[in-house]
Amino acid sequence: MADDAQPPARPGFVAARTHQAPGLHNQILDELGQAICEGRMPEGLTFTAEELENRYQVSRSVIRESLRALEAMGMVTSKRKVGNRILPMSEWNVYDLSVIRWRLAGHGRIDQLRSLNELRTAIEPQAAKLAATRGELSQASDLMGLAGRLWAAGRSGNQEQFLEIDIEFHALVMEMSGNEMFSRLNSLVSEVLTGRTHYGLMPKYPHDEALQLHVDVANAIQSGNADAAGAAMLGIMARTIDELGELWDQGHDTAAS
Repeated sequence: MADDAQPPARPGFVAARTHQAPGLHNQILDELGQAICEGRMPEGLTFTAEELENRYQVSRSVIRESLRALEAMGMVTSKRKVGNRILPMSEWNVYDLSVIRWRLAGHGRIDQLRSLNELRTAIEPQAAKLAATRGELSQASDLMGLAGRLWAAGRSGNQEQFLEIDIEFHALVMEMSGNEMFSRLNSLVSEVLTGRTHYGLMPKYPHDEALQLHVDVANAIQSGNADAAGAAMLGIMARTIDELGELWDQGHDTAAS
């Protein structure tokens, strides 16, 4: 066999690639994580670090570091004399931002978005209700300003600006809730909103109702009306889930581009 020849690929393994750029660990981790989330390295597949080392033509330390990260996420388990085995999704840390990104990048994108938005539906309306009673006046004023800017960005069709403001809006509501556990979910919400926009699942011009609901949330929080704040936020979540449901019903192609 020639020095640069590659051994035959075993079923379930991702395509071989030689990496020369910096950040090898992150590159290998992303490729393995994506392959697992898409089922190209299916549940139950066993393999050795040596096989990955040969396939990717990288050092043993890079492979071990990537496998340790996947093991910490609950995606892979390692046993002596057996090797590494892909675990079922029920074992994964589905709250890990890397896992979320990998799932959003694959063919299960709509299912991932639906799960995340169902989680948001359980949390963000309650956060809005708490924000109406716990938030500071200066924060409420900032929220009103964000709602106005969000409306303007939506009407102009500036998706990048809309995304940036929308992330800031929802993060501020979570912060105003005064619940530190809610606040820690800001990054998760950001991934949801970013994923919808990045993969073309967000309309260029958001519906007027969606824009108005953000204004309603801000108004209710500023006036201290907890029930109205929760109801308006619930309306935002319901619209999002309905939009995703329409994509699902239409058989939207969710394969990674």
